[in-house]
Amino acid sequence: MTDKQVHVAVGVIERNGHIFLTRRAAHQHQGNKWEFPGGKCEPGETVAQALARELSEELAITVHDCSPLLVVCHDYGDKQVKLDVHWVRDFDGEPQSQEGLEGRWVLASVLPDYDFPAANVAIVEQVVAQLLAD
Repeated sequence: MTDKQVHVAVGVIERNGHIFLTRRAAHQHQGNKWEFPGGKCEPGETVAQALARELSEELAITVHDCSPLLVVCHDYGDKQVKLDVHWVRDFDGEPQSQEGLEGRWVLASVLPDYDFPAANVAIVEQVVAQLLAD
């Protein structure tokens, strides 16, 4: 992992075939694109701990359990990311952006219709494949 790579815990929050997405703020890297919520892993944190902390801070939900889905490494040129992606199906609360970002539940089957950052394309493909197979 290079010094420039950002390690991010990402949650695919799923309930009844719907996935919760948030839209990045216009001023952020990959601004105005949709994403799966999460945030940077802090030193000493496991991915599960980072994800629970970030989703509590960002969406006011309490994660009880999560399970690994996939890891995506992507180089945007100006930034490299390692997305450690986990399913989040066991949680309390209704996701509500605490940072004023737009958020919504969408059917898994329409995820490909949303504009995601390039690093998220593999996540979309995996989520759609798994949920449509279930």
